[in-house]
Amino acid sequence: MKDQIIKEHIFKHSIDKIWNAISKAEEISTWFIPADFKAEVGYRYTFNSPDKENCTQITGTVKQANPYTLIYTWIVGGTAVETIVTWKLEEIDGGTKLYLEHSGISNYPGDTAVTMFNSFNGGWNNCINELSGYLTQEVHAG
Repeated sequence: MKDQIIKEHIFKHSIDKIWNAISKAEEISTWFIPADFKAEVGYRYTFNSPDKENCTQITGTVKQANPYTLIYTWIVGGTAVETIVTWKLEEIDGGTKLYLEHSGISNYPGDTAVTMFNSFNGGWNNCINELSGYLTQEVHAG
């Protein structure tokens, strides 16, 4: 089983715009899920799914937060398994390259690891799509 999910995406937006979107609670809450988050090493964050029937809470601790790298632990409510999410941004001609890695998924026991891998993989695809839509909307709203 693969232990990590890797996503890469090119945005036609500035590196600072994307950094703010992934590191500021008010922006994360707009395009992802409601967040109590600060890009500060040691900050214990909480993401709360707004879906009342399938309410999931994700918690963790920020391990690294320096432009333009953000690393934090990821613990899904109801489990004690800690995985790691890494965001890296790189300025390129005409925009920004985003690199996202979610690792440590094999820490889940047995078949749960496969289920979580599939869930996270689809979730991160959706996440990047939502981020892209948010960034595009923000540009046109300004």
